[in-house]
Amino acid sequence: MATSARDAVPASVYEQLGGSDFFAALSARFYAGVAEDPVLRPLYPGDMTDAETNLRDFLIQYWGGPDDYSRRRGHPMLRARHLPFSIGRRERDAWMQHMRAAVGASGAPEELATELLDYFDRAATHLLNAEPPRPGHLPIVPPSSELRGDG
Repeated sequence: MATSARDAVPASVYEQLGGSDFFAALSARFYAGVAEDPVLRPLYPGDMTDAETNLRDFLIQYWGGPDDYSRRRGHPMLRARHLPFSIGRRERDAWMQHMRAAVGASGAPEELATELLDYFDRAATHLLNAEPPRPGHLPIVPPSSELRGDG
């Protein structure tokens, strides 16, 4: 039985970008930038191989490729996995700078590059966990007697 164009499943972003090789190269370019970054480098261990592998496998899975990431690490839980690290606007912006450069050098068609960068922008912003209080929103601090336990 012939399949019509109407029945065809649209190719995933993973497939449109050429599969695993695209995301392996993207992750390698990104971490080459991170390795030289004075803001981000201190957040990573000396050997960033695992971090690069985790990013690569996560992106492959997220964009429609094999689910190696989840089979190896479980649910992505991006925010929870990043909570141990202080991620403020400075770290987020440095991360985006390197990801923009990696995507820009990837050769991805403009429409797909925009889709990737839109996702990265949302995800990086979602991971912020060290923002200073907004003006007019002071943290709630108990009275000093409660801090001492004598009140």
